[in-house]
Amino acid sequence: MSTVLETEEHQALRAAVAALGKRYGRDYMTSVVRDGDHPRELWTEAAKLGYLGVNLPEEYGGGGGGMAELSIVLEELGAAGSPLLMMVVSPAICGTVIARFGTEAQKQQWLPGLADGSLTMAFGITEPDAGSNSHRITTTARKDGDNWLLTGRKVFVSGVDIADATLIVGRTEDARTGRLKPCLFIVPRDAPGFGRSQIDMELQAPEKQFELVLDDVRLPADALVGDEDAGLLQLFAGLNPERIMTAAFGIGMGRYALARAVDYAKTRQVWKEPIGSHQAIAHPLAQAHIELELARLMMQKAAGLYDAGDDIGAGEAANMAKYAAGEACVKAVDQAVHTLGGNGLTREYGLASLITAARVARIAPVSREMILNYVSHQSLGLPKSY
Repeated sequence: MSTVLETEEHQALRAAVAALGKRYGRDYMTSVVRDGDHPRELWTEAAKLGYLGVNLPEEYGGGGGGMAELSIVLEELGAAGSPLLMMVVSPAICGTVIARFGTEAQKQQWLPGLADGSLTMAFGITEPDAGSNSHRITTTARKDGDNWLLTGRKVFVSGVDIADATLIVGRTEDARTGRLKPCLFIVPRDAPGFGRSQIDMELQAPEKQFELVLDDVRLPADALVGDEDAGLLQLFAGLNPERIMTAAFGIGMGRYALARAVDYAKTRQVWKEPIGSHQAIAHPLAQAHIELELARLMMQKAAGLYDAGDDIGAGEAANMAKYAAGEACVKAVDQAVHTLGGNGLTREYGLASLITAARVARIAPVSREMILNYVSHQSLGLPKSY
C-alpha cells in the first residue's frame, strides 16, 4: 500500500511492525484461539519493542507519539493476520484518558505498565439497556464518606479476565443541578462486589467478552479519573482513539483477506489463464483495494487531527474513518471468500472465520447507523429524530 503521506519514521515503524507480525501471523492467532489462550508472546514482544506504548508520554515510559503511530502498529499486525484487539482498549482508550486527565499518582501507577505491556486495562461503557445511548447509562457512583460506591451492569467488555483493572463509565449526581453526569473510575479486577461472567460468542477471537456486575463496589476517592466535572470531555477523549483504532483493526483485517485472495487469484488456474486475469475476479479485488486505501486516508486524517489537539475535528474524522473501514473490511473479506470459492470456507485458508470477525468493525464500538446519525446531525446540521 502507498505510504507517500507518511514520514520516514512512520514508514520505518510500519515495516518493522509488519516484520514482527509476519513472524507470528494467522496460524499463531488461530492456535491461540483453538487453545482458549491469549496472544501473550506477541503482546510481550510488541511491548518490548516499544510498539504498545508508542502513543504514551515519554516521561512515563511511552514512545511520545500519538494515534498516528499506534494505528500503524495495529493495522500492520492485522495485515499480518495477528491483530491485538486489546491495543484498542488498553493503550488507546485507557492510556489516553489517564495521560490526558489522570492525577499524577494515577499516571505514575498505570502509564509505565500500560506502555511496557505489563499492565492492561479494560474499558466498560456499554450497558444492556443503553446500547449506544450514553445518556441512558445507569451505572451510578455515590459518595460514602471519602469513598465511592459504584453500582450497575456492563456488557461486551473485552479482556476483563486478563486486565488488571477496568475503566468504568458511570454517572454521579451533580450537587448543583441534581442531574446525573458522566464520570470514569478505575476498578481493580479483585475489588469486592466486582463480578464478571463470560458471554458465549460465535466470534472466534482470543479476547473474550464479558458481562460485568458492580454491586456496591467500594472505591477510594482517587479511583475517580481526573475532575468530577470534566467527565464528558474525558469520555470523548477516549472514544476518538477507540474509533481510530477500530478503523486500523478493520483496515488491517481487510488487507490480510485481500492479500490472500490476490495470491490465490494469481496462481489458481482452471482454464488457460489464472483466474485473476478475468475481470469478474480482478475488478472486485481492485475495488476492495481502493476502498481500503480511502479508509486509511480518513484514518490518517483523524489521527493527525487528534494528535494536533483538535478534538472536534477528530470526532468527525474518527467516526467517518471507522465507518469507511468497517464497510471496506466487510467487502474485502466477502470478496476474498468468493475469490477462493469453496476453499474460502475451509480452515486451511483461514478466511471463513473472518466473515464474522469483519462484522465487529461495523458494529463496535458504535454501529454504522449511529455514525450516520452523528454525521447527519454534527456535519450536515440536520435535525434529530430522537
